[in-house]
Amino acid sequence: MAPPGRRVDHWRMTEHRNTELAGFLRSRREALTPAVAGVETYGEQRRVPGLRREEVARLAGMSVNYYTRIEQGESHQISDAVLDSIANALRLDEDERLHLLRLAWPAQVVRRELGPERLRDTVQLLAESMTEQAVVVVGRRTDLLGGNPLGFALLGIERDQRPNLARRMFLDPAPRELFVDWELEATYVASYLRMASGDQPDDPALNELVGELSIKSPDFVRIWSAHPVAECTHSVQEYEHPLVGRMTLNTESFHLPDAPSQRIVFVGATPGSDSAERLRLLGSLASS
Repeated sequence: MAPPGRRVDHWRMTEHRNTELAGFLRSRREALTPAVAGVETYGEQRRVPGLRREEVARLAGMSVNYYTRIEQGESHQISDAVLDSIANALRLDEDERLHLLRLAWPAQVVRRELGPERLRDTVQLLAESMTEQAVVVVGRRTDLLGGNPLGFALLGIERDQRPNLARRMFLDPAPRELFVDWELEATYVASYLRMASGDQPDDPALNELVGELSIKSPDFVRIWSAHPVAECTHSVQEYEHPLVGRMTLNTESFHLPDAPSQRIVFVGATPGSDSAERLRLLGSLASS
C-alpha cells in the first residue's frame, strides 16, 4: 500500500535520492543518544554519542545487514512497515516521518507544475487589509510574493522588492542584525528547503538555490548537513529592529488551500505588551 497522498507508479530511485535518504537516516541515528532511545550501554566508553547501526536495527526489529543497506541507500524497495519501524526506532516526529516517506518513495510523490508562481489579487488584498499584524506571502522556493506594508517594514524590505528569503537569510547581513537568534531562524529556513526539496526533487530552480547557498554560505552548509526537517507553522521570534528596537512577536503560518506551495504568514504581538506598542509604531512609520 502506498503512503497517504501518493499514487502508485513505476518504481525508480535515482542516485541523488539514495544519497539523500542515506544522509537523513545517518544524521538522525547520530543525533539519537542511547539514553533517549532506551539502549543499555553497560557503562562502556563510546567514540560517538549517537546510536550504532546495529542498535537501530535491533530497535527496528530487522537485521543489521538490511538496515545498513537502507542507510547506505542501497535498498530500493522498502515497505511501509519497514519505514514505520525505522521511524519509531529513530524517534522521528511527524515532519521527519513525512520527509522519510518522501525520500524513500520519490516516484510516488504527486508532482505539481513548476511554472512561475503568481499571487492571487484577493490574497494580496487580504494581506493589505490587516493593519495590526505584519503579513507576508512566501512561495515554494521561499520567494517573497507579497504582503502588507507592516510586513515589508518588519523585514526591512522595500515594498516593490521581491527577494528570495532563503538567499537573503544566508547571504545578506541584515537578517543577522534583525533576528536575535539568527541561528534558529536560519535553521527554520533550511528545514523548509529540506522539505521542499523532498517534495519537488526535480525542481531546477530549487536545486539551483540550494547549490548557490552551498557554494556561498558556510553557515548554510553546516546547517544543511545536519538534515533539519520541520514545517515551522508557528513560533515566537525575537527581533532587534533598527527603527523600533526589541520585539517579541508571535508567528503563525498557513498554506493556501488552492495553492499549497504558498504560505501566508501572520506576525503579531501580545495585546497590551511593549512589543505591541513598538509594532504599532513601526506600522505608523510604514504607512507614512
